[in-house]
Amino acid sequence: MSRTTLHRIEAGEPAVTVGAYLNAMQALGPQFGSLASQSDGDRGESRKTKDWLPICIRLADYPQLKRLAWQVYGVDELSLTEAFGLYERNWRHLDLAAMDLREQHLVEALHQVFGKKMPNHV
Repeated sequence: MSRTTLHRIEAGEPAVTVGAYLNAMQALGPQFGSLASQSDGDRGESRKTKDWLPICIRLADYPQLKRLAWQVYGVDELSLTEAFGLYERNWRHLDLAAMDLREQHLVEALHQVFGKKMPNHV
């Protein structure tokens, strides 16, 4: 993989192929899964966040993230890098008391992937 492709992946550019993303993920070694593979009853239970992480994050599924992404027009999904960046830059604007368990798991998983802890981490 070229440096240019890696930089494009880090920036979340849409022109990068899925195969390049998969190669980068394989090199990093995190385990990715899908929430769709779990039954509805399992979503509320506590689980290890490193065992799952969506490839694209749908704004409609995470209300706090959607509020933070008010300036992003015409986008329904974000890359992991974009979502983490929004959480990290705008952490002070989140309503932590209103954050549901699913979104807390997302924040924890992003923290594990990117290795940074957010202030007053959930």
